[in-house]
Amino acid sequence: MGDSPMLEQSLAALESDALARIQAARSPEELEPVRIEVLGRKGNLAQVSKEMGRLPAEERAAVGKLLNAAKQALEEAIEVRKREFAQAALQARLEGEWLDLTLPPPGAPRGHLHPITQIQREIEELFVSLGFAVLDGPEVETEHHNFDALNIPPDHPARDLQDTFWLKDGHLLRTHTSPVQVRGMEKLGPPLRMIAPGRVFRNESVDASHEHTFYQLEGMMIDREVSVAHLTYFMKTMLTAIFRREVTVRLRPGYFPFVEPGFELDIRCLICGGAGCPVCKQSGWVEQLGCGLVHPNVLRLSGIDPEEWNGFAFGLGLTRLVMMRYAIDDIRLLQSGDLRFSHQF
Repeated sequence: MGDSPMLEQSLAALESDALARIQAARSPEELEPVRIEVLGRKGNLAQVSKEMGRLPAEERAAVGKLLNAAKQALEEAIEVRKREFAQAALQARLEGEWLDLTLPPPGAPRGHLHPITQIQREIEELFVSLGFAVLDGPEVETEHHNFDALNIPPDHPARDLQDTFWLKDGHLLRTHTSPVQVRGMEKLGPPLRMIAPGRVFRNESVDASHEHTFYQLEGMMIDREVSVAHLTYFMKTMLTAIFRREVTVRLRPGYFPFVEPGFELDIRCLICGGAGCPVCKQSGWVEQLGCGLVHPNVLRLSGIDPEEWNGFAFGLGLTRLVMMRYAIDDIRLLQSGDLRFSHQF
């Protein structure tokens, strides 16, 4: 490639081949290797420039002019191709993000019920169908309604079982929803069927199984000649509805100051069917709730004659019921405020 005619032919062939490859490139990734091969520091045009040094001075100017023209043509062709790629990418993006401004706005996203709220509403609907009223009461309670009226006087050891948040002037954050039962008896009188779901508070250290704020549901029926058989029927009906299958229940003696006799109600383990497993600690039974016949002192303190009326009462932890139904192993998740958790239900 010593004389100028051969160099000019080589340059023309190089330019023609490069232009064809530039046009054939289908993406910026395919175009870049062509640019480096032709226009790079060690590219084809750089090699032609080195060959020019061997030409006589009178021929060098003519070849140099052709070299500059080829370089300019190739640079322009590459820029045009880049703009074409950019325009195609923009068009694809616009088509993908196209918005019809004539459509109505989507509006706010729908809310989502917390799992505690869902189960609470299920139980409320069940008991309303059984003739029970759903009552509510204050979360800031008096000592009388939270303890005294429930047969728990100031020196009663049962007070030590409940770590209480005490406020001023004898008020406190209620430690259970039983005060709603007291207020229901005082206001409505017998006969009475009621449930009281709500939030309660205990001054406890928080861990995977304990919270200072959680939810309970308590119920009561006051009438003439109410027996343990009535209690068993309603509890079995409730648990069958909650677990969506037939359950077998049993009563064990238990102590609660506001009922006499008091019971712990168990259900046959739904995991092993009573054969014994880690969930039921190989016993075949799982403890569910406390219950019993209303203590005569509780009736008397609410202005009801225990010689004429009697009834049953029960209480269960809504929070723990939710954990059992959905196999939640950390109680803190329920009040974490994490929407990713609640949206699973």
